[in-house]
Amino acid sequence: MAELTTVARPYAKAAFEAAQTTGELDLWGGMLEFGAAVASDETMKLVLDHPALTRKQKAEAFADICEGKLNKEGKNFFTVMAENNRLVLLPEVSVLYEDFKSQQEKQVDVQIESAFDISAEQEQALAQALSKKLDRKVNLSSETHPELLGGVIIHAADLVIDASVRSKISRLAEAINS
Repeated sequence: MAELTTVARPYAKAAFEAAQTTGELDLWGGMLEFGAAVASDETMKLVLDHPALTRKQKAEAFADICEGKLNKEGKNFFTVMAENNRLVLLPEVSVLYEDFKSQQEKQVDVQIESAFDISAEQEQALAQALSKKLDRKVNLSSETHPELLGGVIIHAADLVIDASVRSKISRLAEAINS
């Protein structure tokens, strides 16, 4: 996974810089998301991995499917990726691009896992507290996981705050056993 990220990062950075230059962050995000979906399709994976096809043929097949969804720069970007045999990296490039965009816009997506349903007031209070702590606008989503027993687990980019009862019981058991 880290290797994919390392190889995908320069492409994501190039796409982000192109989008910044033209002021089309959302357009590029949409093109990369669409390209990632195409590259993730099982049939397209077979085409991209087919040893009898040249890189140019793979690029043409990919461009045919993406017809009408890409501007000129996006088409050139995907062609360069195809020539370098990197179209399979598009899902990772799309994720990295969105990370660059979120950093630029000072936003962060936060996923909350809780043992019980969280009320709108609690979500709002958590969003405000996290926004202040992370110095970013927080886009909050939540899921209920009864196996946590109580408390919450908060995922914000690479930050994880585990305040679940299940985790506290596990740490207590470890301390007793050691």
